[in-house]
Amino acid sequence: MTTLTLTDNPSVSRVRDIVVTRRIESIDLLRGIVMIIMALDHVRHFFHQPAYFFEPTDVNHTIISLFFTRWVTHFCAPVFVFLAGVSAYLYGVRKTKKEVSEYLFSRGLWLIFVELFIIGLGQTFNPTYPYFNLQVIWAIGISMIALSGMIYLNRRVMLVIAFLLIAAHNLLDKVHVQGTGGLAFLWSVLHEPSVFQFGRFHIYVMYPVLPWIGILAIGYHLGSLFSRQYDSEKKMKLLILIGFIAMELFLFLRTLNMYGDSSLWMNQKNGALTLLSFLNVTKYPPSLLYILMTLGPAMVFLGMINRPLNSLAKKILVFGRVPFFYYIVHIYVIHLAAVIAAQTSGIGWFNMILSDRVNKVPRLKGFGYNLLTVYLIWAALILLMYPLCKWYNSYKRAHLTEQKWLSYL
Repeated sequence: MTTLTLTDNPSVSRVRDIVVTRRIESIDLLRGIVMIIMALDHVRHFFHQPAYFFEPTDVNHTIISLFFTRWVTHFCAPVFVFLAGVSAYLYGVRKTKKEVSEYLFSRGLWLIFVELFIIGLGQTFNPTYPYFNLQVIWAIGISMIALSGMIYLNRRVMLVIAFLLIAAHNLLDKVHVQGTGGLAFLWSVLHEPSVFQFGRFHIYVMYPVLPWIGILAIGYHLGSLFSRQYDSEKKMKLLILIGFIAMELFLFLRTLNMYGDSSLWMNQKNGALTLLSFLNVTKYPPSLLYILMTLGPAMVFLGMINRPLNSLAKKILVFGRVPFFYYIVHIYVIHLAAVIAAQTSGIGWFNMILSDRVNKVPRLKGFGYNLLTVYLIWAALILLMYPLCKWYNSYKRAHLTEQKWLSYL
């Protein structure tokens, strides 16, 4: 992670060392927050009874508390991918471009494997792998492979490409490739979510990669702000400025209701539902407005964290230092808890051995709990994950030099 790329340097003053530590802590703190919030959506997906009937952002069926339970988790994936780009830059501060490129390429392949076979097994508990769900880890893997080539470009050229991938990909919203062949699959991987069947396998392409490549590249480009050489005050002001520009641009474009998202907002029967419609931007793939809405506040947060952390923040930091370990383990823990809950509620544990996405299984309709219970399960999950992540963080720091594989988990 980012903390591993910074080592002590006798020529740097103690004050500068403190500043660098805080910079790294700001990254890990934000990452820790989004990891905790992300788990809420995964718990909801398994345990909330309405999740088996409708999407929580569907303004025709949802309620305000449910909508915002889902909406707040929208911040997780783009922030996670952006910070992965920042971490990639910091990893390569003292390495050659060739070393960084090889690392990004190999790590990208590893992430794709993990998404398909390790996370996939955690989502289904079915070793026959009846379906593959191409989600955020897969998208980061593809994006890292793309970034392994992009780092050889001029930094300004990389930045322009990243902006175009983020800002212009919605121009492709009306482009469709019919059928289920190779060309349709390729287009789905690039821009349009879809479901494919190859033999007995179903493949859900949930995270088309074009905008995610742009987000990762933006993170890589802005990673220089967190290097030792960059002035802390200047970094803070620049990040806050970028963040507010992004949020203002979101409000401006969303109000115009013309470009930046395939789903236009509409006046509803009351002001509250109209606000929900306004905020209900597209995640699959992440629209320009979705990215502005989520990364803008993240930039402001990173710019404002310039003071020592309190005890709660230091605990959250633990999750941010081992995010990949946390991500994999929490998937298995949630699914195991769902197996137990299905058995105790009379549904039967075997119904949680999945051959399709959990909310697509007809026999599970009716299973689940109210939203308050979902929040309690989520809180219990975080309390369980904390000592596990704390142990793994300590183990990783103590053994990284002799066990290089730890850098991949």
